[in-house]
Amino acid sequence: MKYGFDNEKYLKIQSERIKQRIATFGDKLYMEFGGKLFDDYHASRVLPGFEPDSKFQMLTQLKDDLEIVIVISAVDIEKNKVRSDLGITYDVDVLRLRDEFMSRGFSVNSVVITHFNGQASAEAYRKRLEKMDIKVYYHYTIEGYPHNVALIDSDEGFGKNDYVETTKPLVVVTAPGPGSGKMAVCLSQLYQENKRGVKAGYAKFETFPVWNLPLTHPVNLAYEAATADLEDVNMIDPFHLDAYGETAVNYNRDIEIFPVMNALFEDIYGEAPYKSPTDMGVNMIGYCISDDEVCREASRQEIIRRYFTSLCNFADGKATEGEVNKIGLVMKRAKVTVNDRKCTVAARERLEKAQKATAAIELADGTVLTGETSPLLGPSAALLLNAIKHLAGIAHNVKLIPQTMIEPIQKLKVDYLHGHNPRLHTDEVLVAISMMGRLDENCRLALEQLPNLSGAQVHSTVMLSEVDRKTFNKLGIGLTCDPVRKIKKVEK
Repeated sequence: MKYGFDNEKYLKIQSERIKQRIATFGDKLYMEFGGKLFDDYHASRVLPGFEPDSKFQMLTQLKDDLEIVIVISAVDIEKNKVRSDLGITYDVDVLRLRDEFMSRGFSVNSVVITHFNGQASAEAYRKRLEKMDIKVYYHYTIEGYPHNVALIDSDEGFGKNDYVETTKPLVVVTAPGPGSGKMAVCLSQLYQENKRGVKAGYAKFETFPVWNLPLTHPVNLAYEAATADLEDVNMIDPFHLDAYGETAVNYNRDIEIFPVMNALFEDIYGEAPYKSPTDMGVNMIGYCISDDEVCREASRQEIIRRYFTSLCNFADGKATEGEVNKIGLVMKRAKVTVNDRKCTVAARERLEKAQKATAAIELADGTVLTGETSPLLGPSAALLLNAIKHLAGIAHNVKLIPQTMIEPIQKLKVDYLHGHNPRLHTDEVLVAISMMGRLDENCRLALEQLPNLSGAQVHSTVMLSEVDRKTFNKLGIGLTCDPVRKIKKVEK
């Protein structure tokens, strides 16, 4: 696997940049952290070499002076919004994030429920958190936000929100995902702090879009694909262009909110410290790309993966046609098609021949292998066996799991657990190989190859079960599926 990002350089210059920004403000700094703090897999996919926990590593240098506020939208609670990379809902992820932070020695102040408008599900969630001795605050929906500055900057706007009591000089505001209302929480706190005579500042740590890359750079287009459900749009920052005569990329929500930022800062300081939304950021990622073409290609592949995900979500009723179409347009702007994904082409070619569900994998060294469904195995399980046998140097015709071992498992699934699919899933295959590994050298060697699957790419011509999807995710494999539930064999 080729690397296109210098992570060591990033840790150095990014941490220095944050410290510089902290030093420019007085009593307190609210820092909005966009993206994922310690599991930013999107960044690691589009910027090969970026470590998923890079941002978290930087914060460890400041943890004695910071506390964390976690934000979740009442709207996301209401609709049970799911983190696609982890397969868990946002409300569950809030607790996971809190546990992760606290286990690593960070102080977690509270949870803020934003966009609150009396939703019963949000009220129930608050009661659940309070039973766990977690402080919870409500921030309300403000009519006309973000354009009605007069209302927002008043006791009926931000003044109506609960005041989040903090004690540390640096307050990191984070959330399970985008659109949670992190910036509004920061702005509300600036208003509330000013009412209490505290001079507080704001800064933004947003990984994407990368402000000093072109608007149509695949890294920035991949961000648009990743946020298609939020209707985010990357834009040239008009305020930055006007102030400095320089082109910088930002996104619509930050540009829309900037006049509010100016109004609030003018009330607090007498003048605004920032001339553009780009000025508010501290992102140094663009300076750490060591191989632009590697990052471009990785981003193109991410766009294709996002497209397949949207197709499957649409088939499941979890996405709108508009989201699918938006990512389709992003693909055109990036000049890619699904045929630019090697494992997709290979899986579909085998489907054409086999007329049954198939799957294909592209390994880190570029090798492409395929598999198909059988009476004993699903296509993903068959493919996984083929891949680890190949990596272990085991002949393709060698059977790692004897049929006499598979059949009792199938009987258990169908006769006793009343399942409808007798074929083994990927996790069941791995358990069987693990058991065989104590007695069979080939199974032991094959099992040892699992770490070498990290970074591999898989495509299935049918939508896989949640079990199979989670197994591939745990192995670090990028998975895409055609939005098809079952392949109907065509009679010849």
